[in-house]
Amino acid sequence: MAIVNKNEIWEFLKLVIVALVIIIPFRLYIAQPFIVRGSSMDPSFYDGEYLIIDEVSYYFENPSRGDVIVFHYPGDTSKFFIKRIIGLPGETIQINDGKVTIFNNEHPEGFLLEEKYIDDETVPDTYKNLSDNEYFVMGDNRPFSSDSRHWGTLNKNLIVGRAWLRLFPPQRFDLWPGVYNYI
Repeated sequence: MAIVNKNEIWEFLKLVIVALVIIIPFRLYIAQPFIVRGSSMDPSFYDGEYLIIDEVSYYFENPSRGDVIVFHYPGDTSKFFIKRIIGLPGETIQINDGKVTIFNNEHPEGFLLEEKYIDDETVPDTYKNLSDNEYFVMGDNRPFSSDSRHWGTLNKNLIVGRAWLRLFPPQRFDLWPGVYNYI
């Protein structure tokens, strides 16, 4: 029978305490896991993919067009959704024949959003003015996405964070998954 001395127990307890002091705040305030459910973000994200969400960046910078974010669904804040930011505060979004046009101070005549990640652009026509702290979000799989076209704009205070790391499946491992260049 092995005898465990007090020094070994104390060293083990110190290890556990240090791990908890680091892991718990990290998990609660910096990053959290998220599992994609459904097909609304196909082909960028598939059902069952395991992501790590960055919860810190938006304290220092505003969300950007094209960011893939996880947020509390406005209709039931106990549910989490994942979508892509299309429209920013103060902009006007117009969707005609599946094409998204954005009007803002920099482009008062509007510009057509280039969306390389879209397979099927069949979406209903939409026109929406965004107020301060409002974002227009849509899934990449537009015909099968419940998003701002259906339930309205997303207030910034409902945003949890942005997709930072895709861990699973291993063959789709990616840092800042789903990021594309925009105007």
